[in-house]
Amino acid sequence: MPDLMTISSRPLLLLAVLLPLSGCGVTQWDGSMGSLFRERSATAGIVDRSPEGLYAAGIEALQAQRYPQAVEIFDTLEREHPFSTWATNAKIMGAYGEYMRNRYTEAIGGLDRFIQLHPSHRDVAYAQYLRALAYYEQISDSQRDQRGTELAMTALQEVVNRFPDTAYARDARLKIDLARDHLAGKEMNIGRFYQRQGLLNAAIGRFRRVVEDYQTTNHVPEALHRLTEIYTALGLRDEARRTASVLGHNFPGSTWYQDSYALLTPGALPAPQDRPGMFRRAWNTIF
Repeated sequence: MPDLMTISSRPLLLLAVLLPLSGCGVTQWDGSMGSLFRERSATAGIVDRSPEGLYAAGIEALQAQRYPQAVEIFDTLEREHPFSTWATNAKIMGAYGEYMRNRYTEAIGGLDRFIQLHPSHRDVAYAQYLRALAYYEQISDSQRDQRGTELAMTALQEVVNRFPDTAYARDARLKIDLARDHLAGKEMNIGRFYQRQGLLNAAIGRFRRVVEDYQTTNHVPEALHRLTEIYTALGLRDEARRTASVLGHNFPGSTWYQDSYALLTPGALPAPQDRPGMFRRAWNTIF
């Protein structure tokens, strides 16, 4: 996962792991926590195999970060007590365990089933959010195909649309912004490649898309500068000046504007060559 996407959402998830256990009765173990599990089965050592007992054992396994065991326990609960309300909760907790194992396809499948079967459940907002995170965690770096990023943005937007006043929606909005920045970065990578190869018209299309479709991202100043460079190279001086003017109006202190100004103004100096790298400049812009 690239630096842009390393903001972790998992501490928020831990709040949802601790679902209420009131009314689940007393769970009895046959010894220490270690004896809850045997080599071949995660549930073999559990004395209380009631829905409440299995659910409590699954939660204990999650808290101990024994995610494969937790998933197996929740699967057992669903299989042995399919009509229990605890089995309903086990579906979402099993999906959470898969998510924490980085088994995102399995987590999404389980969450899809939960959402379809229980659209009015009190934890459906959390299920929708966890599903979106499972897509979000799979976003690849900006050098690769961005289909995963688009799927993540769609899933995150669904959280915002369905549950706009929740903490899940607030976090989803932040991640949508980061995902949009990621997509803009992909367009910039392609545009730079085309520019280096002398495919200037193709490069213009990519940079203009960044400016028009990703206006709130940190890539816009560079995209405007690259357009200024290309228009200048093509002898389109008026278009280059208009683009540089837009850059100067919206980002007057940007090093990209300083470079564009120097490109069009005899005697003007470009930004210092030892200025911070592109990622550092983006970081400074945000924070």
